[in-house]
Amino acid sequence: MQLLDKRTAAVLTTILLFIAVGAFLYGARRVLIVFLLAILFAYLLEPWVSRFQHWERVSRGSRSLAILEVYAILCSALTTLFVLIGPRIVDEAKMLAEALPALFEKLSSGQIAMQIGSSRGWSYSTQIRLQQFIAGHSDAILGWVSVAGARAAAAAQNAIWIVLIPILAVFFLKDGRSFTEDILELVDRRQQKQFLTGITDDLNEMLAHYIRSQLILAGLSLAVYMAVLSLLRVPYALALGAGAGVMEFIPVVGPLLGAVAILGVGFLANYHHLIVVAAFLAIWRLVQDYVTTPRLMGGKLELHPLVIVFAVLVGAEIGGVIGVYLSIPIAATLRIVWRRWQRVFAGGHPNIRAA
Repeated sequence: MQLLDKRTAAVLTTILLFIAVGAFLYGARRVLIVFLLAILFAYLLEPWVSRFQHWERVSRGSRSLAILEVYAILCSALTTLFVLIGPRIVDEAKMLAEALPALFEKLSSGQIAMQIGSSRGWSYSTQIRLQQFIAGHSDAILGWVSVAGARAAAAAQNAIWIVLIPILAVFFLKDGRSFTEDILELVDRRQQKQFLTGITDDLNEMLAHYIRSQLILAGLSLAVYMAVLSLLRVPYALALGAGAGVMEFIPVVGPLLGAVAILGVGFLANYHHLIVVAAFLAIWRLVQDYVTTPRLMGGKLELHPLVIVFAVLVGAEIGGVIGVYLSIPIAATLRIVWRRWQRVFAGGHPNIRAA
């Protein structure tokens, strides 16, 4: 008598296979994230590479030459930008890093309450109450700061992976289409090939649009933050504006962290017009969320705001900052797969437009 019949053995084999795949994905998560980011970077450059490739006088129809030219222009632009404003941002970032320990010392002792209160004409009793409140919660505040610092240090240690992203993107730019065609050739059934082809087309459109939109939003925020904070004479305006602008690239969480950093440093540095800065941040957030973002995204993702918030929270829990960034494209991808499955396999109406 056999211990396991064929059906039971097949089920156990499938379960073990899923466990092995899950273990592999977890163990290789850093490498897989780098490859995902390289794919997104390739989507960002793809329109320019295709345009250069079609310009016979520029690249003579060679895709490799077009990629080289796009990378050369990108490097030249980044170098020029860094030469123009990079040194000032670096200097302010160094000054801020040197000043933070003393500012946190004032915060932990409650001395900052006396300093702010005396400069703004608060009563002595109010200053004492605020000092006692800050001193009583200093452990929790410094705990949050230490956790944020530890995460920033961990991110800095993984910065070497960033160098690989544009290198890997070259391969996706050059051979990405052939990779896709090879995968589609593995499918024999017409219905399955139609399903995968539709998903590929929708993903190409969604990801390219999403990456370009996020880059434009981050660039706008970076320019506006640096200009307005400098105009308002906020301490370390260029460093804070650059950091907040880069954080804008991370959906939902990034703008919040950027605003907290600006207001927190302004408070610690005893900046006198903090309410004005808070009002500016609130107004700019409304402009970005209700004017700029809808115009740029154009409803391409077609995700409900509640779904976006849920995806961001799950992404943060699973993958931290990278998980937050990838959460929205993954949620949109799942929606694309579901809509395409409905159209091809579930007898959906042919006029239903996929995301």
